[in-house]
Amino acid sequence: MLKNLKKGIQFMSEEESKVTRMIILGPAAQVSQSQVVGELHMLELPLTIKSTCYGAVVHGKEVDVLKAINEIRKLDPANIFTKDRGFPPGDPRRCRAKRGGAREGFHQLEKEFELLGYVGEALEWPESVEIKKGGKISPEEFKKIAQECEK
Repeated sequence: MLKNLKKGIQFMSEEESKVTRMIILGPAAQVSQSQVVGELHMLELPLTIKSTCYGAVVHGKEVDVLKAINEIRKLDPANIFTKDRGFPPGDPRRCRAKRGGAREGFHQLEKEFELLGYVGEALEWPESVEIKKGGKISPEEFKKIAQECEK
């Protein structure tokens, strides 16, 4: 029994050292999620890869996951985004097949997706921006601004 317990502890530490990243295709992406998943598999890295409606989920050792992401982003650098995911694919705490309904965080991802077109456009055609530091304003000016915002 002690041997099995030690194996379980070893397995947990190996699994805990792995990372999970979401690969999200922006609205102007020139590749499909099936192409992304196919390319990920062709890298032949020791990863768990899951196709999703927004792109893919990749799980494995951090070095392998980052290598995969770097290679995949070459397909369309301005329209392929990544984000940490706290749970591996199929984790019963987040798997909607076991919970029912949308996965927690899906609605956040939906709102973020709405902005990805703008981010992709900015990455594609960057412009230099100059930020001017504003000066102090009087309390009367602040009140005027606050009243305009209430309208």
